[in-house]
Amino acid sequence: MFVFFDDCWNKVPKIGKQPEPKPGIHNSGWMQDPGQPASDNAANSPVLEKYVKDVLKRFANDKRILLWDLYNEPGNSDKGNKTLPLLKSVFKWARQVNPSQPISAGVWRWDLEDLNKFQIANSDVVTYHDYTPEGDHLKTVQFLKMNGRPLICTEYMARPRNSLFGTVLPMLKKENVGAINWGFVSGKTNTIYAWDTPMPDGKEPKLWFHDIFRKDGTAYIPEETNLIKKLTER
Repeated sequence: MFVFFDDCWNKVPKIGKQPEPKPGIHNSGWMQDPGQPASDNAANSPVLEKYVKDVLKRFANDKRILLWDLYNEPGNSDKGNKTLPLLKSVFKWARQVNPSQPISAGVWRWDLEDLNKFQIANSDVVTYHDYTPEGDHLKTVQFLKMNGRPLICTEYMARPRNSLFGTVLPMLKKENVGAINWGFVSGKTNTIYAWDTPMPDGKEPKLWFHDIFRKDGTAYIPEETNLIKKLTER
């Protein structure tokens, strides 16, 4: 699942060797794409259009690709509706190429009404992010099902927020909703730490935020991996 643009985290990406991770800070090296203020500058449209269309054309019929996630969390980093022009453009460029795979951009914050309306109306598959407990997450699923399109949750699972494999994943399977959790192996992304709770000393938190495996490949919580295997039959 390719992602082209992103409004999350650090504003100005630079070519070359990237900084080392900052100890205990979630996603300390993550960069926005195309960055800020670059995403607001209409003069960048030609090169961004070429980039998007080149990639789409190259892989338009590649069976390894499930879906094109055109823009991750549009409006994040306090951009709000400033992101709407680029969001509309990337959907237009994708439709002009018309790849065989579906296109989408996930809704993630309910007060971004203009963005949400456009994303849901123009996505072949409705994708979304949800880090709430099972009951609240189910309400999101029930609401989004009103659009009559397939659903994939492209981000969930934050243990301290009670968004858990043990509760949310069985519900999503029952509701026939695809599920992709954020975080896999504890590493340089530092996603064992919470977004808003840095630990500059780099010690392991009492409860990991994301991630499933330790660096040596062993499961952080074996019951979780056993459940995933059971529910996915793999």
